[in-house]
Amino acid sequence: MGDFAKDINSKFESEQQKAMLNLMFTANWMSGIQNDFFKTFDLSPQQYNILRILRGAKAPLKVQTIKSRMIDRSPNVTRLTDKLIDKALIERLNCETDRRVVHIQITKKGLELLKEIPSGRHKLFTENLSNAEAKNLNELLDKIRP
Repeated sequence: MGDFAKDINSKFESEQQKAMLNLMFTANWMSGIQNDFFKTFDLSPQQYNILRILRGAKAPLKVQTIKSRMIDRSPNVTRLTDKLIDKALIERLNCETDRRVVHIQITKKGLELLKEIPSGRHKLFTENLSNAEAKNLNELLDKIRP
């Protein structure tokens, strides 16, 4: 088991400060692992998130809707979707009733790629937690956000 204070060779003013910094440190560590994992599929974690959102949608979605459902609400959703369009993983659909509105939908190629990506990646991060500990962690994380 890691020891955050030793990992960064630091002392803290309070347990609350340590918790905040530990959370940020852990999130960055997890992000690095995710980035490495998705590189093997020529994706970023944010691009994967967009594909996952579109797979679960019952109909094509507006970019703003996609952005609101993202885990990492990047301001660059348009750039991310452009890259996915270049890879033929998603496509733009013009709205017939309003030319200003554009919808996005996943392609068959995008769905096929999602099938190649193994599920259960969360176990890399949670294998040392029991279900009760994971539940407690979820409750604490929810409590942090107003």
